[in-house]
Amino acid sequence: MHDNHPILENVLVLAHPNLPEAFSEASQVACFLEENGVSADYGPLYDEDLRQKAAAGEYQLLIALGGDGTILRAGHLGGPCDIPILGINLGHFGFLTEIHQTQWRTVLPSLLSGKYWLERRMMLCTEQWRGGERLGSWDVVNEVVVCRGSIMRPVHLITSLDGLYLTTYVADGLIASTATGSTAYALAAGGPILPPGLRNILIIPVAPHLSVERAIILAEGSTVSITVKTDHQAVLSVDGQIPVELEDGDRVDVYAGEHTLKFVRFQDPGYFYRNLTAHMNQNPITGIHR
Repeated sequence: MHDNHPILENVLVLAHPNLPEAFSEASQVACFLEENGVSADYGPLYDEDLRQKAAAGEYQLLIALGGDGTILRAGHLGGPCDIPILGINLGHFGFLTEIHQTQWRTVLPSLLSGKYWLERRMMLCTEQWRGGERLGSWDVVNEVVVCRGSIMRPVHLITSLDGLYLTTYVADGLIASTATGSTAYALAAGGPILPPGLRNILIIPVAPHLSVERAIILAEGSTVSITVKTDHQAVLSVDGQIPVELEDGDRVDVYAGEHTLKFVRFQDPGYFYRNLTAHMNQNPITGIHR
């Protein structure tokens, strides 16, 4: 299963910005790498200088320390910059992380000797349109959600597939998710779990009212267009980030993006299902590290 990998020379180690233990662990990881002949920079996840160096192609690998939320945000950097990500789990729940905080000293030698494989995951791109004007564009790791705002009334979401009308959802919202996101909000909304390598788009309504209730799995090449009809607040949220306000008539397009997220894996490809049953049997406690 091991791919052919270039010898690692430059690695970036990023830590959850609000976890002091993550920062101290990151410095230890960087020290370990340096002692083994690999140049390593480390810092908090949103360090602008380090992010600019990553965007300029200075690193071959990104090691992220935190919970799934940290890995998700590292994906927004690593995906577009084409840098593989190794997640070290300091949180309670780890769908995206590969190794736990207690394991990295025994596992990193395998990384340095190239004994790993890269798992490739599709990212989405989403755009907000008003009239003929594109107001914004975002890269997506997990999901795009078009939903009502704080007013407790459903929104009407006119949904088209490749330019052809599909249905109008009357619901609290509509999720368009990657396979990666199928274990996130889409799962909570009752959606199916997709293997991580699938390059499909999953759409699932949130609290639909007299509408299509089932999740629909779309082919990779599909474009979903969601037009909002509402006389009250509606919003667009990408990967749980701060919502963007939508006006009546705004359209949100979602399609397979040009970037691929790459995760470093040491386990065999069957890891996903083994981990899945373990995760499903534990109820994550409040205060999960995001």
